[in-house]
Amino acid sequence: MNTTGRIDVHSHLLPCVDDGCASLAESLDCARRMVAAGYTDSFCTPHYWPNLKTSAKTVPQWTRELQSALDSAGIPLRLHPGGEINLRAGLSESDPADIVSYGMAGKYALFDLWADVLPDFFEPQVKWLQSLGLQLILAHPERMRAVQDDPDLADYFAELGLLLQGNLQCLSDPAGSDTRVTVELYLKQDRYFMLGSDLHNSRTLEARLNGLKRAVELIGDETVDRLTKENPGKILLSTQPIV
Repeated sequence: MNTTGRIDVHSHLLPCVDDGCASLAESLDCARRMVAAGYTDSFCTPHYWPNLKTSAKTVPQWTRELQSALDSAGIPLRLHPGGEINLRAGLSESDPADIVSYGMAGKYALFDLWADVLPDFFEPQVKWLQSLGLQLILAHPERMRAVQDDPDLADYFAELGLLLQGNLQCLSDPAGSDTRVTVELYLKQDRYFMLGSDLHNSRTLEARLNGLKRAVELIGDETVDRLTKENPGKILLSTQPIV
């Protein structure tokens, strides 16, 4: 699939699934605004939590349903299934067939973690996911206290073979805040493989899109294109179309 615009790699656009868009109307509004901002493709990456029904089977179905609604509304945003795995103790007891990945292709997968200090289960659970053949991408490390306190953890993540995804919202956080200081540092150090909106709702979308503008101011159009077009395009090419 030829893609001429930006690709959002982290989005809670699916309605009524997790803490993202609360209605179909909100999903449509956010999609329209993403298109207006230059996005042509978006991965729907709902949380993969034990209390949710997200799985490699359910997310593609929900994505198809939302795509149909976008098409009916004349919104030219192409959707692709995905998910955001919460790294936790016991994750390796999950059924591998349920694990969500980009395009459910079993090649690239997004995960997150919230920790003041990296927990003992971090590396074992990462290696279990990698044993499934997944290239793992850590979502918004700049939001993790452990990383804010020790930005050099990026070197450890690289040693483990992890890629990093930065959040556009953090670039709109108050100047001097831990999240903004860390995301700007990682951008300047070229730590990120890609940038995602982490879109959740209409109310916070403007801040996320303003973060995109801030990224361009910091590192320039060419580098931002690599993080929002070129590298996300590699993930898109690795996926299989929704059947």
